[in-house]
Amino acid sequence: CRIARDLLTGEYTVARVIARPFIGPPGNFTRTARRRDFSLEPPQDTILDLLVKKGLKTVAIGKIWDLFAGRGITDKIKASNNNEVMQAIIDFVKSNKSHDVAHHMAFANLVDFDMLWGHRNDEVGFAKGLEAFDRQLGNLLPSLRDEDLLIITADHGCDPTYKKHTDHTREYVPLLVYGKKAKQGVDLGVRETFADVACTVGEIYGIQHGFPGQSFYREIV
Repeated sequence: CRIARDLLTGEYTVARVIARPFIGPPGNFTRTARRRDFSLEPPQDTILDLLVKKGLKTVAIGKIWDLFAGRGITDKIKASNNNEVMQAIIDFVKSNKSHDVAHHMAFANLVDFDMLWGHRNDEVGFAKGLEAFDRQLGNLLPSLRDEDLLIITADHGCDPTYKKHTDHTREYVPLLVYGKKAKQGVDLGVRETFADVACTVGEIYGIQHGFPGQSFYREIV
């Protein structure tokens, strides 16, 4: 996969080469937890890059470091599945809370919803995963500081009940925002673009950027 990553540029550009190691005999393969994503670097600055250029600290939890080819990230925490990622987030928030030099943004990805359940049309596994995430969320929220803002969203749909194929699906994804100082009961509506999240983070930190989209920060403070 490293060789393929070097080859798939220029005329044959592919954004990401995914290594999915497995064990077992032919016809009965089982994936291991050692997945790696070899991504092209973003073609221009992301909100992560701009945060770092401003001297702020960012941490990537799970496969985020791979997705952005390490760009715009000052620290990373390895985690292979939903449970590990959620525990890493909880541990990070608790430790970050007690340090004088805090990270300003943590970015995590719960890969199992996509890899294990969505792409395999496993609606039962997906439902149980949501229930587990909900329980872990209950452990995370009390650890947040008064000034923290938690944004929960997804980069695409992957409906396990859609049986025509096992690819990504086209439904809208959720956008949930929580903060102890944030307004309650705000309907953020149907957003025009996923970039609204980056625009919101940019406004929070006073970063000038040219991203498409509209910040929703003033709607929640």
